[in-house]
Amino acid sequence: MAQLTESITESASVADLLAAAVEALGGAEREGQQRMAAAVERALRTGEHLAVQAGTGTGKSLAYLVPAIRHALEADQAVVVSTATIALQAQLVDRDLPRLTKALEPVLGRRPTFAILKGRGNYLCRHKIESGAQAEDPGDEQLFDPFQVSALGRQVTRLHEWAEQTTTGDRDELVPGVPDRAWRQVSVTARECLGASRCPVAEDCFSELARHKAGAADVVVTNHALLAIDAIEGRAVLPEHDVVVVDEAHNLVDRVTSVATGELTGSTATAAARRCAKLIDQALADQLVDAGEGLDTVLTDVPLGRWEHLPEPVGRMLSAIRNAAWACKQALGPEREKGAKENDADAANRRFATAMVEEVHDVAGRLLSAFDREDPATRPDVVWCSERELGSTTVRALHVAPLSVAGLLAHRLFGQSTVVLTSATLVLGGSFDALARQWGLPVEQKSELPDDGSGHGNDPATKLVWHGLDVGSPFAHAKAGILYVARHLPPPGRDGLSGAMLDEIDGLVRAAGGRALGLFSSMRAAKQATEDLRGRWDGTVLCQGEDSTNTLVQKFAADTGSVLFGTISLWQGVDVPGESLQLVMIDRIPFPRPDDPLVAARQRAVDARGGNGFLTVSATHAALLLAQGAGRLLRGTGDRGVVAILDSRVATKQYGGFLRGSLPPFWTTQDPAVVRGALERLRG
Repeated sequence: MAQLTESITESASVADLLAAAVEALGGAEREGQQRMAAAVERALRTGEHLAVQAGTGTGKSLAYLVPAIRHALEADQAVVVSTATIALQAQLVDRDLPRLTKALEPVLGRRPTFAILKGRGNYLCRHKIESGAQAEDPGDEQLFDPFQVSALGRQVTRLHEWAEQTTTGDRDELVPGVPDRAWRQVSVTARECLGASRCPVAEDCFSELARHKAGAADVVVTNHALLAIDAIEGRAVLPEHDVVVVDEAHNLVDRVTSVATGELTGSTATAAARRCAKLIDQALADQLVDAGEGLDTVLTDVPLGRWEHLPEPVGRMLSAIRNAAWACKQALGPEREKGAKENDADAANRRFATAMVEEVHDVAGRLLSAFDREDPATRPDVVWCSERELGSTTVRALHVAPLSVAGLLAHRLFGQSTVVLTSATLVLGGSFDALARQWGLPVEQKSELPDDGSGHGNDPATKLVWHGLDVGSPFAHAKAGILYVARHLPPPGRDGLSGAMLDEIDGLVRAAGGRALGLFSSMRAAKQATEDLRGRWDGTVLCQGEDSTNTLVQKFAADTGSVLFGTISLWQGVDVPGESLQLVMIDRIPFPRPDDPLVAARQRAVDARGGNGFLTVSATHAALLLAQGAGRLLRGTGDRGVVAILDSRVATKQYGGFLRGSLPPFWTTQDPAVVRGALERLRG
């Protein structure tokens, strides 16, 4: 390794490696890609964190992978690359890394290695399958539905057959897939796992094999959830590393928050008790059942939404659940060592039961401690009660989530590794500050970026030194695209799309000859627009929910002149270059729901510190989604078109400037005649 390191240092700079990779892959040199690669190399050399906004077409994957691979080989330590979506993971592992490592092999002297690592629940558990361990209770509603039970049985049988054929046990390789209920019959969570020291089939464990492969790799590709578990929860699930690259970094805070959120229902407690019933004194299990049923009862009489105070009856039941769960855990006793006198199925059932009561105990305790501080604005956790339909039953649940993950990220991610964050959307309102605050990185007092597009912050107390860089985009946005804000339309209301907006949609679609993606704030609005347009226009109108999203996007891309309407998953998940997409319509500013418990709590906390809670939380959320939605338009260098925002508040409200400043630098107009004329000319 020493000889290899010396040869890399002396003969192969990052610029050399990038040039070799681009040439081998048949690409073209891009200024933004070169600037990004140089900035990443500097960050890895200095240990200073880096945030890079790289527009579509920059080639950002190569720009961070080349210096990351060079660093991994020099330091003889893995580099972790984290993504938010399965699609990007697949792109990296199935396309980018195989081609890149082959291209770099002649220069580096050996082919760099890579591996993908997912959470334990994404892999088949051989022990659960082979031991015949008790599967998860599918739920009372489904126990009495013969069709559901029969369907579940067929799916589990198929999974057992697949277990004999697969070499990875990776759920994503099962095509077609199975519902979560079926998958849970053949998988375990990290808490449920017996562990390598006790599991009799540990040597053949799919999850452990993936971890061993990752441990020997130069680059480990994972997801934000597993990164959060490793860094935030302190569970060492990733191999030792000193560098983390966070791609799709605009999603990091939401994914970390999701991992750190707990949920408790009465039925969760009773299910845990049933797990324990055959392994401990029945009276102890009954206490947990009674407490769980008691929680279900008292939750029917409490308000939904965010709680500033813990209702006394709920507090009593949570205390009873916490204490009963602890008693069950103690009765289950310590885990047996491998080889102890306990058969495989009993060992697995004991571990499953322990995991469930631990989870119930921990969440109940966290819900209780969330109200320890008198002032709600200073509490680290937010608690709320929700309601959902499960079959013919209405279920109420308690949730507890961190008010902010900034401190966790600052100390347990940025404080432990050099971090490179990248996305096409990180600069909001002309600055990195909005997202930097959410990540726990220090920001300067001024919000403007220097002329070169960079930004930086430095907190000497925590040694969190970081730099921001916007490398732009290869697209000439002002020449290739128009931003149209329909100022003349009335502000959107709560009663669905107005007649004026439906007329506007019809006029734009006709001018474009279809070729339109409609991004709506709700499924109700998407369906209303679909029904209205189908009644006026003879072209093909596709609507999310009428088929799988992937199938609909494929149909839309293949049928030039069609229209696709949908909601949130389309805002970030559509990549349709070419003539099939020349118009992106956005019905309204995608503010979060005002009754969202976390949003309300976070806004109030900012207001309490003297800041602008609405701008910091809601407007930032909306700006991020608007930028992602607008980014659907230009996906290739030859693309042309219009982004039409049909919410007049973008032009008339004070916060509109912040929102417009978060969008690509399109040529802007508010004149509907100008836009329709441009679309007609594009159509030819």
